[in-house]
Amino acid sequence: MATPRLSRWVAAVLGVVALAAALAAGHLVAGFVGVNASPYLAVGNGAIDLTPVWLKDFAVRTFGTHDKLVLLSGMAVVLVLVAAAAGLLSRRTPWPGLVVVTGLGLVGLLAVYARPDLDAVALLAPLASLVAGVAAFAFLHRLARRDAAPADGLSRRTVLLAGAGVVVGAGVAGLGGQLLARTRDAASSREAVGRLVPVRTAPAIPADADFAKLGTPTFVTRNADFYRVDTALSVPQVRAEDWSLRLHGMVDREIRYRYGDIRNRPLVERTITMTCVSNEVGGTYVSTANFVGVDLADLLEEAGVRPGAEQLFSSSVDGWTSGSPVAAAMDRGRGAMLAIGMNGEPLPIEHGFPARLVIPGLYGYVSATKWVTDLEVTTWSARQAYWLKRGWGREAPIKTESRIDTPKGFETVPSGKVRVAGIAWAQHTGIAKLEVRVDGGPWREAMLSREVNPNTWRMWWLEFDAAPGGHQVVCRATDKSGYTQTETRAGTVPDGATGWHSIAFTAR
Repeated sequence: MATPRLSRWVAAVLGVVALAAALAAGHLVAGFVGVNASPYLAVGNGAIDLTPVWLKDFAVRTFGTHDKLVLLSGMAVVLVLVAAAAGLLSRRTPWPGLVVVTGLGLVGLLAVYARPDLDAVALLAPLASLVAGVAAFAFLHRLARRDAAPADGLSRRTVLLAGAGVVVGAGVAGLGGQLLARTRDAASSREAVGRLVPVRTAPAIPADADFAKLGTPTFVTRNADFYRVDTALSVPQVRAEDWSLRLHGMVDREIRYRYGDIRNRPLVERTITMTCVSNEVGGTYVSTANFVGVDLADLLEEAGVRPGAEQLFSSSVDGWTSGSPVAAAMDRGRGAMLAIGMNGEPLPIEHGFPARLVIPGLYGYVSATKWVTDLEVTTWSARQAYWLKRGWGREAPIKTESRIDTPKGFETVPSGKVRVAGIAWAQHTGIAKLEVRVDGGPWREAMLSREVNPNTWRMWWLEFDAAPGGHQVVCRATDKSGYTQTETRAGTVPDGATGWHSIAFTAR
């Protein structure tokens, strides 16, 4: 008697249901051993680490903070297609599907094993995923084959009932994993921190520090609007009571700080503009906040930095690493901080709660480690940080740049008096002048806002008569060192974009 052959739809659904069971089991166990142990997230994080620099830069430019959602959605589509194909290959025998399911499980195991922020117990999550996937596929395939002949209707009923049971179980397991992860979230811990009161507050922001009524951003960026670029697929959930910071390496004494040690020190507040190296000419990855924390130089001096130290190698709780020049971290005139507060409240979780680095004047990938948990004083040759391994620049000082915020590109405005406004930045040097050129004419100096400090942006505006028709506006900034930003266009890799921002608009 010939081996019963499953119908195509039964075989495909069988594979997809087994995939759901595998992912749910892994997510459930990850709720106990760490959310990043979920095979789905571990593979996603691995994909981010292996993605070429040009593709990562494209994703950040194109999708912004939604880049990770796009990645996870794309992974889901691929996995469903692979699972369906595994089922279709197994219409007569389960072995092709079992091989595919096992292969996917092994990929999950390797992805979790490779994570620097996970220990051996985390392998229980992908192992549970592998076992659940294989067991679900074998079980459903056996039921479907048993009833596949002579009446396919029996197979359909059997697979529907059994598949529905597996799906329900997978849903309960996945939900359980999510609930377990939430019991470890940092929201309640952050709320318990309370108000942070610095002993040295930042100078009040003068009323003429921005031209928000004329079309520029407000001087201080709301926490909800502050740009965010990082590699974390799931935002690390670190409770203040669990957090610690290890300071070690080329120091006289190793020190470990708890959150209370930092919280109870005399806190300082500084107004600082941060910029992402992925910010293209005219881009939005630049924001300003009042950060509260302690001087990084104080911590380093307490540990005693030894001669020859060059790099402050910082690690996030999720394993991401950054390398900052020791000289910049210890430069008191620059004001580098271990920050625990932002705009009058504890750091938002997505911006690094409980603590992050903020070193003014350097692009974020070498100065702004979020969820920081380890600082090693070392040399450039001894350790290579995440982005340095991928070909980005080593010290990455922020370049002098400017942006037009109004009118918007291709906007139509009334003819006559037209006001152009925007921002310029040159941390840690300061902006001295902003010039605007209209329709290829002479450069005209714009009105600058009051400077708050050299580590922050400045707003500008200029008014001119616009006849009906199309117009082009270009801006360029000159910093306090006398350098005028170059017209030469360069991409963000390896150490930040250059070029003049220009917009075209129509007057009617």
